[in-house]
Amino acid sequence: MMKRPLTIRLCGPRGFCAGVDRAIQIVVLALKKYGAPVYVRHEIVHNRYVVEGLQARGAVFVEELDEIPPEHHAQPVVFSAHGVPKSVPADAEARNLFYLDATCPLVSKVHKQAMRHQRQGRHVLLIGHAGHPEVIGTMGQLPDGAVTLVETEEDAAGIQPADPAALGFVTQTTLSVEDTAGIISALQARFPQMQAPAAESICYATTNRQDAVKEAAPGADLFLIVGAPNSSNSMRLVEVAERAGAKRGLLVQRASEIPWDEIDEIGTLGLSAGASAPEIIVDEIIDAFRERFDVTVDLAVTAEETENFPVNRVLRDIELTTADMAFVNGNA
Repeated sequence: MMKRPLTIRLCGPRGFCAGVDRAIQIVVLALKKYGAPVYVRHEIVHNRYVVEGLQARGAVFVEELDEIPPEHHAQPVVFSAHGVPKSVPADAEARNLFYLDATCPLVSKVHKQAMRHQRQGRHVLLIGHAGHPEVIGTMGQLPDGAVTLVETEEDAAGIQPADPAALGFVTQTTLSVEDTAGIISALQARFPQMQAPAAESICYATTNRQDAVKEAAPGADLFLIVGAPNSSNSMRLVEVAERAGAKRGLLVQRASEIPWDEIDEIGTLGLSAGASAPEIIVDEIIDAFRERFDVTVDLAVTAEETENFPVNRVLRDIELTTADMAFVNGNA
């Protein structure tokens, strides 16, 4: 039986950003250097496949540091790429734990921007999503009451700061560029003296992935984003795809989640992956479509990413091989 033709518009950049890649490398290298178990506080990145792959290699994921048994206090504990409040490393030191901080350097930059605002006497407005680990970590850099979270333009219209002339803002790194611009505009209209951060808070990888999706979305019958439901940047990509002209956007974690009975008639598929989604799952999804369709892959590349963030100094004496990372990158 003849397969229907299907064009897949494959976005680039997609998938792992430099911060996510670094965080996973830190866990892998710690396991090579110190042996199992290596503890990880919270998901190292928001992707179940990555977490399970690291668990299979000897990583143990915990929610809080008191879950680490006393006999393993000499083993490393890794803090996730999303960043942690200052109270977490302080707690680790109080418990005599050996910790490795895998916070993305671009998240650390936002922490420094927020602290700079406070040093200069400003109340900090943080644009982001309540409960997201990155937001919790950023708010936890400053004393209670020093930061106000702004999630929407409605929030921006309603906040009542003590001193409207002494405000500074930062943003979560993984937000929708358009949504964030609207919130910032609403705040600037109310508080014209509000100070911006010294550099853009939304990270390059978030912006690049959104730009590529915008390029590929017009006319797409379906746009698949590979990512996890708790991944902010992945969820934003689904929204961006639909706004940019895709008839339907859908988030999937694996090929097994694709609703095949609903997509018999598609002719053009957009495909990208959030910053914490491994390339091996993108390959899995393309292979699944090849089984059912006569696939042509067109690349929608809007930027080349060359960023590379070095791992912690204590791990740099350990060689990281292609085989070490094949469980997320494939064997290519």
